[in-house]
Amino acid sequence: MHTDLNPISLFLMAGPVVKAVMLMLVAASLWCWLIIAECFLAVRRLGRAVRAGEGGRADPVIAAIFDGGAREAALFYPDEAVGARREQVVAAMRRRVQETVEAAHGGLAHLAVIASVGPFLGLFGTVWGIMTSFIGIAGSQDTSLATVAPGIAEALAATAIGLAAAIPAAFGYNQLVAAYGRLGKRLVRLVEDDAVRVLRPDGAGIAATGAIR
Repeated sequence: MHTDLNPISLFLMAGPVVKAVMLMLVAASLWCWLIIAECFLAVRRLGRAVRAGEGGRADPVIAAIFDGGAREAALFYPDEAVGARREQVVAAMRRRVQETVEAAHGGLAHLAVIASVGPFLGLFGTVWGIMTSFIGIAGSQDTSLATVAPGIAEALAATAIGLAAAIPAAFGYNQLVAAYGRLGKRLVRLVEDDAVRVLRPDGAGIAATGAIR
């Protein structure tokens, strides 16, 4: 009779398919936390850059965005007035903002996959484990709780591990998407407000100084 139903014992008692599912889910959970940590660090770096830009201080990320707009103004609209060029240059800087934000949240797609697939993978392990347990029960002709419980418990453990991987992934994904959205809007407002400075005819904009103001 099995009385020790701690997670390690459940894993050791599980069949090869359920063990494989558990290992995949544990690996996905660890990968999920690594992605969350990396993305939150990226959010902090991008947030510092946005605050620096809003405060008029130099920052490499903001400078790169404004430099792209300044270069486009110089290359493609050299003979037009500042007012005529502003819309095109703001559009160019918005593209730079989008590229910057997308580069910072490259791991979000993986979090979405873990959040959506994790519970179903755990459910597959549970169904397979329960099916295997019932086959064993039918073969032994013993339907006592002591015989049934370990097999059912190890099968349900797969669902628990799947949820343990999916819940942080879903929470982290939603929080990070919201954070990137807020930072992206602040960056767009920043480039729209300061676009005229980039377009100054004396060339003393962001490309020349590396600072916003």
